[in-house]
Amino acid sequence: MKTHQIYLIPGFFGFSSFGEFRYFAHVREILEEYLDAAGVDARVHYARTSPTSSIRRRAARVAAMIAESSGAPEDPIHLIGHSTGGLDARLLTAPGVQLKTSVDIEAIARRVRSVITVATPHYGTPVAAFFTSLLGQKVLRLISLGTVYVLRFGQLPLWVVQKLAGAVVWSNNRVEVRAGVLDQIYTHLLQDFSPDRRAVLAEFFAEVTADQSLLPQLSPEGMDLFNAHATLRPKVRYGSVVCMAPEPGWRSALRAGVRPYAQATHGLYRLLHARAKAMSESDLPGLTPDQEAILREVFGRLPTIGDNDGMVPALSQVFGEVIHATWADHLDVIGHFGDHHHHPPHIDWLVTGARFDRRHFESLWADVARFLVGAQLSSAQVPSTSHTAWRMKSVVDRFRTARR
Repeated sequence: MKTHQIYLIPGFFGFSSFGEFRYFAHVREILEEYLDAAGVDARVHYARTSPTSSIRRRAARVAAMIAESSGAPEDPIHLIGHSTGGLDARLLTAPGVQLKTSVDIEAIARRVRSVITVATPHYGTPVAAFFTSLLGQKVLRLISLGTVYVLRFGQLPLWVVQKLAGAVVWSNNRVEVRAGVLDQIYTHLLQDFSPDRRAVLAEFFAEVTADQSLLPQLSPEGMDLFNAHATLRPKVRYGSVVCMAPEPGWRSALRAGVRPYAQATHGLYRLLHARAKAMSESDLPGLTPDQEAILREVFGRLPTIGDNDGMVPALSQVFGEVIHATWADHLDVIGHFGDHHHHPPHIDWLVTGARFDRRHFESLWADVARFLVGAQLSSAQVPSTSHTAWRMKSVVDRFRTARR
């Protein structure tokens, strides 16, 4: 029997794991559950990559891991990439690609059956330019460390929340950030880890500092060049998961809740959302009728050029078949949302007011599992949910049926 080899590829500034802390929180477990229910023999791997190295270097590292772990030559391979991880997957499978590795790339690419991208900046993101600045690097470093911290300790300390609330200030409709406060928060959070864990984190951030060639590539101009070369491979199915979070304002602040923690991290979200809005319509291709219909069904309208998940414009995430769309932020979709009732709990440290929860998470990854294995996974084998995004399943099914 063939074993489906599935690889979860993290995004920029992402980590496959720090010990027990996983980038794809709960994703492997839920995929394995759904695929097992469908009678599909599958193995889900956490791919290792370089956090902010070039897409070419990242893809080469993923290819090396696949060569070591992908089972028998006849086993199908599926690539699931979050954020920049989706670009790694696309480049690895592009016909004729040249990567700096001794691995036989073509032998791997011939086995790939599907590429699924989750919140991926296919046409770039304006946030990339911000993250190349000194302030942007401090923000991105804090986001990455904050994610690991919350996974380890449950939430940020109250004093950090208070400092974070004072670090992001709105003045005359502009966001002002006190960079020195971000440095203080980062230093103090790092001290709460054990010496061994601090050493691992320090090594990770040193790697980030040494090679940041990825960030300019994620600009709309950089992705225009990428798309000219990363062509589609015949017989590979390409699908995308699209998400966007509410426009920051008094409504999203109310949805975030009254807790100081929620309001403080929501302020950081306002900064990121504002930075991700500055994209031009000329950077984006038109939508197909199928893509447009699904987005309208889920969001009640077409996303605008300014709609984003706090990192990536929603319209930049559309690529191939839209297999799922949902109200969520950039980290919600990989399991970093607030749900303390589930065991082990889901932890959210950047509160956006999207109200993404376990039901929506299950709905999303059930659709991913369906795309991986086709019709083998029935509706009876996945949990039901009343969320708007779950209603899009019937739309997707209608389009697939019409094309058969």
